[in-house]
Amino acid sequence: MSKFLIEIKKLDKQFENNNLTVKVLKDVNLNLESGKVIALIGPSGSGKSTFLHLLALLDKPTKGKISILGNSTSNLSENKKNQIIRDCVSIIFQNNNLLSDFTALENVAIPLMIRDKSYNFSIKKAEKFLKEVNLTHRLNHFPSELSGGEQQRVAIARSLISETKIILADEPTGNLDYENSQEVFSYFLKLKEKNKIVLIATHNRELAKKADYTLSLSNGNIKRIND
Repeated sequence: MSKFLIEIKKLDKQFENNNLTVKVLKDVNLNLESGKVIALIGPSGSGKSTFLHLLALLDKPTKGKISILGNSTSNLSENKKNQIIRDCVSIIFQNNNLLSDFTALENVAIPLMIRDKSYNFSIKKAEKFLKEVNLTHRLNHFPSELSGGEQQRVAIARSLISETKIILADEPTGNLDYENSQEVFSYFLKLKEKNKIVLIATHNRELAKKADYTLSLSNGNIKRIND
C-alpha cells in the first residue's frame, strides 16, 4: 500500500451556472501522508469547501482521480462509497451539525450506533472521547446549553469516535473567539500522535502557521507553501 493516505491526480471540478462554466479546481495533483496537520487557506469562494467535499466523497470531481487508503474512488458503487466514508473519513463542519434534541453524549455516540454497535458500548466510548476534549462535566447537556467552543469540541469528539484515518475540518474555528479557536486547534494538533491526516480549511493564518504545512488554494490551483 502507498505511504500516502490520500492521492489526487489531475483533479478538476467545475460547475455550470446560468450557462457559464465556473472552474473551481484545475489539474490538482497532491499526495497527503499520515501524521500531519495540514492547513488549507484561500480567499472566500476559492473552493476550499468544495475540495473537502470531494475528499469526503460528498461530491464527485469533473475529471481526475482521488484514491483514499489505496482505494480509487472513481465509479464506486453506493455501498462501497458508504463503506469508505464510514471507515476512513470524518468531516467537521463550521456549524457543528449537532442534533439539537440529543445530549452531547448522545451526539458523540451516534456514529457508533449507526454502525450497529450497542447503545451501552456506544455511550461508554462516547464518554471516553468527551473526556479527551475536557467535556466530562457536559455529558448530559444539549447543544443549546453549550458554548460555541464546547459545541465544536463535541463535534471533534464525534469525529474521533469513529477512529478514521482522515479528518477533514471546514472552518472549524470560524464562529469562535480567539481563546476558543486556540483551544479547538490544540486538539487537532494532538491528533498527529494518532497517525491521522487532519486537513483544516481556515481563514485564520495565525492558526495555519501552527500546522505542519499549508496548502494555498487560489484560481483553481493548490500549492504547498511551507514546511
